[in-house]
Amino acid sequence: MSKRVSQFSEIGFGYRPRAPYACDPAATRGRFYREQESPTRTPFQRDRDRIIHSTAFRRLKHKTQVFIAHEADHYRTRLTHSIEVAQIARGLARALLLDEDLAEAVALVHDFGHTPFGHTGEDALNDMMAFAGGFDHNAQSLRVVTRLESRYAEFDGLNLSWETLEGLVKHNGPLVNDKGEGLVGPLPRTIGDFDGLFPLDLASHASLEAQAAAIADDIAYDAHDIDDGLRSGLLTLDMLEEVPFTAAILAEVRALYPGLDPVRTGHELMRRQITRMVEDVIVTARDRLAALKPASSGEVRAAGETIIRFSAAMRAAEKDLKAFLYANLYRHPDVMEVRAGAERIVRDLFATYFADPAAMPEGWRDVLDRADEVVKARHVADFLAGMTDTYAIKEHRRLFDRTPEIG
Repeated sequence: MSKRVSQFSEIGFGYRPRAPYACDPAATRGRFYREQESPTRTPFQRDRDRIIHSTAFRRLKHKTQVFIAHEADHYRTRLTHSIEVAQIARGLARALLLDEDLAEAVALVHDFGHTPFGHTGEDALNDMMAFAGGFDHNAQSLRVVTRLESRYAEFDGLNLSWETLEGLVKHNGPLVNDKGEGLVGPLPRTIGDFDGLFPLDLASHASLEAQAAAIADDIAYDAHDIDDGLRSGLLTLDMLEEVPFTAAILAEVRALYPGLDPVRTGHELMRRQITRMVEDVIVTARDRLAALKPASSGEVRAAGETIIRFSAAMRAAEKDLKAFLYANLYRHPDVMEVRAGAERIVRDLFATYFADPAAMPEGWRDVLDRADEVVKARHVADFLAGMTDTYAIKEHRRLFDRTPEIG
């Protein structure tokens, strides 16, 4: 251990003991632009702090999760969702002796590329961008942190460490096969171009910290979408009796607290659901780690499988729960009506900006009169994807006589 790392360990700045398979900040692969290291923070702590202080992070507070942000104060937004994911990811990392700061950083940055109006906005923008390579929120997240954030004097983006960028791009698994071919359709150009400059080992799995952030995302939205669904009235506790997993938890809550009011019953359901899923992941991951015995984070990446995952039984239960949510919440007529209005706003804005870049604010429209169609489309997509729900609605009202009522 170097004198520097030893000194940090003594004063408690993050160089603490980890499992051999965890990512070690002292052995980071570095940053695209070389920087002097911080005397008080590990590289992963520094990444987390840059993410939290970014403009893209603040915008998440007005971006839709399931319900339009201004429909009520208590519904989740992309920001509150990301914070909940980070809390779960950090808990998993602590239980498995991983680097908690890296897991938290990946969790906090994973939704940076989402458009306004949730997946509705992404679907609409992907369709409008079909001639220019489509739109992928994961690739857009990479564009945000490597190009679009404008905060630092010496570089564009946030200049995050290799491990955080890898986790952002590959938290759901490898992106290409051994031949470099995309595993799920063509590899987004943004990711391919950046990989050519700063290789992210796209054919391998990501670190355990990134895997923890990925499954924390599933755990968080499985629970809080139920909570928001109950709050909206689109779901009821009686409906959740149809799902064996939630029915069993409700039976437990009602046995412990007879006569408990529906609101508190819903919260007890949510907290127990999260606990069961988290504990299942920890037990399953420990079993896989014991079987595989990886001696380094590199061996984790080369393992050929996702190590931090649900057990087979929990995976089946979670699949049933997702099917229930799709049928009863995400595809509910009230939600679909709002989605139709949101889709129209995104399509109208893209078409207007693409036809007339002068409709965009100064700074975004520069030089587009000389750009080719693909470059212009990507530039418009960058502007549109960065919008909050409220700004997109405001822009539509500025440019059009009638704007859909979506909240």
